[in-house]
Amino acid sequence: MLSVVLTAVLPLAAQRESQVRLQPGQAGPVIPKEIYGQFAEHLGTCIYGGLWVGENSAIPNTAGYRNDVLQALKDLKVPVLRWPGGCFADEYHWMDGIGPRENRPRMVNNNWGGTVEDNSFGTHEFLNLCELLGCEPYVSMNVGSGTVQETAQWVEYMTAADGPMARLRKQNGREEPWKVKYIGVGNESWGCGGNMRAEYYADLYRRYQTYCRSYNGNRLFKIASGSGEYDLDWTETLMKQAADRMDGLSLHYYTVAGWSGSKGSATEFTDEDFYWTMGKCLDIENCIREHSAIMDRYDPKKRVALIVDEWGTWWDEEPGTVRGHLYQQNTMRDAFVAALSLNVFHKYTDRIKMANIAQVVNVLQSMILTKDDKMVLTPSYYVFQMYNVHQNATFLPVDVWCETRRVRAAMGKDGEQRTLPMLGATASRAQDGTVHISLANVDLKNADEVTVDLGGLDVKSVNGRILTAADISDRNTFEQPDAVKPADFKDARLHRGKLVVRMPPISIVTLELK
Repeated sequence: MLSVVLTAVLPLAAQRESQVRLQPGQAGPVIPKEIYGQFAEHLGTCIYGGLWVGENSAIPNTAGYRNDVLQALKDLKVPVLRWPGGCFADEYHWMDGIGPRENRPRMVNNNWGGTVEDNSFGTHEFLNLCELLGCEPYVSMNVGSGTVQETAQWVEYMTAADGPMARLRKQNGREEPWKVKYIGVGNESWGCGGNMRAEYYADLYRRYQTYCRSYNGNRLFKIASGSGEYDLDWTETLMKQAADRMDGLSLHYYTVAGWSGSKGSATEFTDEDFYWTMGKCLDIENCIREHSAIMDRYDPKKRVALIVDEWGTWWDEEPGTVRGHLYQQNTMRDAFVAALSLNVFHKYTDRIKMANIAQVVNVLQSMILTKDDKMVLTPSYYVFQMYNVHQNATFLPVDVWCETRRVRAAMGKDGEQRTLPMLGATASRAQDGTVHISLANVDLKNADEVTVDLGGLDVKSVNGRILTAADISDRNTFEQPDAVKPADFKDARLHRGKLVVRMPPISIVTLELK
């Protein structure tokens, strides 16, 4: 699991040489497919216009779900989808979103732009979507403004075979209960979910989770609202006071540009901005280590999972879009944040059992952008697609020797710097024995010849896919939807028991070894 990095001064305008050593004899845990989870909040056009257009829409749909988006998510093999928030979850009252749509009350979405929410997408629409996608639902309960009774009844409505709420569900057209495994007990309870103290929330969590019952063998996996980035005291308090009553504890970590005083544009940024972003992205590893160390003291057997259920980039909203809807473009810079973050998650799956990038459509670091009847897939989508071969595969540690760059530290004082490796790597072995290696050359100017020591693996063939671009700000638009997309990669060859990979600048590669 150790990654060794040579700290060298990066030469200008030259091809670099890096080395990777695969360690198949030190295989780690299986990488849970839930690491590749998604997040859909009632925010901007994530739900309305993104996932859902209604049965009467002129946009081709299946029971109200956009056909193009539905197929794209099926192709992505989405394992779990979190809903309805986010901050929205703690203002959402689930009974407003059931029954005939024309009778559902309207509300104002105060968190996100003050737009009107008509509740036409509710419990049935979400859980039926999960069934269509073949993914696990992850439902966030309203602790901030809801009641214990409301939470208990929602769980009963979704999962019970009989009883008052089950009968109500049947009256609304769903005879059989849904399978709902993941329950989030509040969201960001230290902030938009109620501005609570950790001690107060810990007691609330103990109370609310008591009434989240498991019906008909549908055992709930209960997730407590955890820290934002480095609030270690919150994790300490929750583990001390409620660890024995939780299955998971959440962590939120956004790659947000902060050193320049604003989030910055999603598409217009300097080379320094890019490298700073990579440093901030990789700092999630330190964040995970520090929270995990606290969890280890109270839970040495690692029964309680760390759930990174919000992560990704957060830039300024695109000019001309609705304020508060968090619509941003998605460039190759975002693709690298996706790749490097997933690399980190793979290393810590003894503790991390789920991660949910924010968000699936039209919000923050989304997989998909839509506008009326048009849809584009983002560079981040293609990283998830190229990386999905690692789902449910056994983690294989890698050692990396590469050149580095000094960049402004993400979490340090002004002027403080950190070392940024120019090559990221991760590897896994599938159940059929196939080994996959993913490499990311974050260098904006220099190609990299990567020599991979296969650790004794007997490899007969190599195939690969590459995601690259001429410029780090390249992205897909509705006018040019295929400007950035994967292609077959032919520049990897076996030589004397090693694998030699020639990577262009700004490139992400996944290789299949058989």
